Order: sequence, then structure tokens, then C-alpha cells
Amino acid sequence: MTNVRYEVNGAVGQITIDRPEALNALNSAVLKELDQVLDQVDLEQIRCLVITGAGEKSFIAGADVAEMSDMNEEQGKTFGKTGNDLFRKIESFPVPVIAAINGFALGGGNELAMSCDIRICSENAVFGQPEAGLGITPGFGGTQRLARLIGSTSKAKEILYTCRNIKADEALQIGLVSAVYPIADLMTEATKMAMRIAGQAPIAIRNIKKAVNEGLDMTIDKAIDHEIGLFGACFASEDQKEGMRAFLEKRKEKVFKNK
Repeated sequence: MTNVRYEVNGAVGQITIDRPEALNALNSAVLKELDQVLDQVDLEQIRCLVITGAGEKSFIAGADVAEMSDMNEEQGKTFGKTGNDLFRKIESFPVPVIAAINGFALGGGNELAMSCDIRICSENAVFGQPEAGLGITPGFGGTQRLARLIGSTSKAKEILYTCRNIKADEALQIGLVSAVYPIADLMTEATKMAMRIAGQAPIAIRNIKKAVNEGLDMTIDKAIDHEIGLFGACFASEDQKEGMRAFLEKRKEKVFKNK
């Protein structure tokens, strides 16, 4: 692939958007390759994914304006659907996905990050939704996820309407990211977190992701019933027996088989 790299380190997969000459901007080719990479992930082996951008300047600077500039209405809708379908795929991917944000995360870059389960960033990270200044709305879920993630419709609309950039410290303050690190430490910390997640019972982790994501769209009573079903399903797994046996035996080492 030309624009996306995929590497495996044990039970952790790392996806790197590798288009540094364009600050890793998302065009149709990048979106297609990213979708193909997700399809190639071995879910029997991989228990956590990390997505980052090549270089130290940019995670993803946004969707490619050069490609979008000559689109008509139907082409714009098609491009928006392509990005939204892909980001929903990331959001609902069976294993957790960590965004390691190493610089600019603007427009489509911020939208991709918001589709991930966990966002951590470097001190030089910059977030924003500049679309209104380009004469368009966010098209890859930004109008929907931002308010949901930070818990404030007012703050989300301020960011969307003003097109102002958010630096790392403010992103942490409003809950857009969960941690900020020096750029030199970002990937080490992302890998460490991914490895820790990968060391837990994978069926339980997948069920937790389903419970949280799907429960947000339910009433509390239905969401609790959903959780009960996923909780009960864990007791049909070998991993539940191993995890509880290790606890009772005061054994730190556990062998989770994803079964």
C-alpha cells in the first residue's frame, strides 16, 4: 500500500497514515487503503489497535481540500458517506482502537480520532473543525461525535462555529483526549496502553466495548439489560474460568485464549 502502513507487535496492531508530504491528509486513496487494512486485521491475534500519523508534525491534517475543491453535490455526498462508513467501522471495530495523535488533528483528522475508543496526544497536538471556513460542514461525523464526547453542546458548537484550533492542554481539559505526553514518549505510551489492554481477557474487552457503545443509544433500563446479557455471555468462555481461577490461586500469570 502507498499511503497506509500496518505493523504487528504481538497482540497489538499499529496503523500509520503515511502521507507526510500532505500532512497525512485524507483523500479517497487513503480512505480506501485504511478500509482494506482494517479488513486484514487478524482478530484471533490482534487484541488492540493503535492509529497514528507518520512524522512528528501531523496526525491527520484533515480531508484533502485539493481533492474536494471541484466536487459537486453528489460527489460530496459520496465522499462524506465513504468517510462516515469507514469511521463507523473503526468505532464499532471488535477490538479497542487507540488514536495516538502526534500533531495536527484537524477536520477529518479530528473526526477519525473521535471514532477511536481512546485518544492520547503529544504536547504539540492541535485539534479543530475548520470546515465552515471552507464553506462546508464537517462531513465525517464531527457534528455528531464532538458534543457526545465532550458532554457539552455549547462548547462543541463554539468549536464548530468559530473554526478555532484547540491545543493539547484544552483538549485534555474538555475531555477530547485522556492524556498528553511529550512527542518523544507518545508512541511508547500508546504501545504500553495497548499492551495492557491486550493482556486482559479479549472476549470481556469486546463485550465492554459493545456495552458502552451500544448502550449510549438505549434507555438506561435497556442498556442495563444489554449489559446483563453480555456479562452472562462471558461465563460461557474459557477465559472467564482462567481469569477467576488465577485470582483464586493468587496467580499473576494468566493465559487468555480468546475462547
